[in-house]
Amino acid sequence: MGDGNRPAGRAADCAMTVLKDKISRQISAGGPISIADYMTICLFDPEHGYYTTREPFGPAGDFTTAPEVSQMFGELVAVWLVEAWRQAGSPDGAVVAEIGPGRGTMIKDMARTITRLAPELAASGRFALIETSPRLRAVQRETLRNAGLDFAWHDSVEGLPAGPLFVVANELFDAVPIRQFVKTDAGWRERMVGLGEASALRFVIGPAGIDPALLPPDASSAPTGQIAEVAPAREALMLTIAEHLAREGGAGLFIDYGHLEPALGDTLQALRRHRYEDVLAAPGEADLTAHVDFAALAAVARGRGLHVRTATQGNFLLELGLLERAGRLGAGKDASVQERIRGEVERLAAPNEMGNLFKVLIVTSWPRGHSARAGAD
Repeated sequence: MGDGNRPAGRAADCAMTVLKDKISRQISAGGPISIADYMTICLFDPEHGYYTTREPFGPAGDFTTAPEVSQMFGELVAVWLVEAWRQAGSPDGAVVAEIGPGRGTMIKDMARTITRLAPELAASGRFALIETSPRLRAVQRETLRNAGLDFAWHDSVEGLPAGPLFVVANELFDAVPIRQFVKTDAGWRERMVGLGEASALRFVIGPAGIDPALLPPDASSAPTGQIAEVAPAREALMLTIAEHLAREGGAGLFIDYGHLEPALGDTLQALRRHRYEDVLAAPGEADLTAHVDFAALAAVARGRGLHVRTATQGNFLLELGLLERAGRLGAGKDASVQERIRGEVERLAAPNEMGNLFKVLIVTSWPRGHSARAGAD
């Protein structure tokens, strides 16, 4: 999670963290590790991983996500979901799921809106959260204690019950580990994490290459030193979701920062206390993410016969009625409240804020994606 530009990675010279020591010992014993393995350890180590031990969300954490910016974000996602459910024929027993729900802020706003806009879905739907962290599950349960819907928690998409699925995820894929490759005189070689002087972590070039067909089209003309990123773990997760949608029917909405077309470049970044830092500096103490290649995810969905639409977050929210919803929220309020709401709209949709950096992928099991323009009441 998190967004924006960041300083380039360099050999870390900070004090040793517990997880840094663990990674150093692993490299000493077995040699350099891939970027994917490094991210996995940093984020999900069962004892010292970032999501295992930290409360990363909001002003007191390391980053702020769109649902934390404004209630309007979750409300409009719910508007999309209700419309998708109706386009699918309003099936009874639909599974409504969020993957990676954080503190539960978005699904709480969605629950309130679904109950108001589609009480029949609230009554017949099965509501699920996919979360592996016991600590975050406890936070989510507290957030949703009075949300008015019954929720079930699952460890994975595979654990969801059968039935039409309407699934949403905000800033999910950016935290799924990636692999990096660097252009050398001998061709593309994997970029890895190894050890430098005094056991400092540093980037090294490994012996493994990659099939050029897996790289962006302009990779063949890239200069020496250029970085390419691939994300097989992301594509595997999308494949699992797509297979469920193809089998059971339904729709998926995925919002993240990234690019709509394949591109070269190093987007690996670390975010700590709302500031960007060296990705090797403090394993387990900073969020690690990379930009999402939406074209690759869309190709996976199309490969399972699903229908795909992409957009920027700003256009998506404006189409759903962001300005109208903001107007209703601010009607009759004092100037300070109206100014706050205007600021939230700007943050969510302005091109120089989240509006263009964040992209939207809509996947449906029917030919036409969401096109209705509506607002939450």
